[in-house]
Amino acid sequence: QVRLVESGGGLVQAGNSLRLSCAASEGTNSRPTLMWMGWFRQTPGKDRDLVAALSWNSGATYHVDSVKGRFTISRDYAKNTLYLEMNNLRSEDTAVYYCAAGARDYRKISNFDSWGQGTQVTVSS
Repeated sequence: QVRLVESGGGLVQAGNSLRLSCAASEGTNSRPTLMWMGWFRQTPGKDRDLVAALSWNSGATYHVDSVKGRFTISRDYAKNTLYLEMNNLRSEDTAVYYCAAGARDYRKISNFDSWGQGTQVTVSS
């Protein structure tokens, strides 16, 4: 597993922007092979849903339809850091955002076996 630490959440007005960061630290074993990293979000009483995913080696990305054109997932390979640039934020984007990493297909949440602690994003209308 990989240690993940998120930062960058906060309170913003609708229409504004935030950038989330997720720093990945190697474990005590040999360097882990990351295939996919992702950003998920969760609101009280709801499931944790995928927002965007990125192939660590190739840089290929996936964004759910509700954030396409507004959010962008990216990475700094040298810094082992994942980002989520969020523009034109809406009240419905309010959630706890989690960074996750896994060695298999991003389309199953169960394939992500390392998780950060979460960061709150609150968008006021």
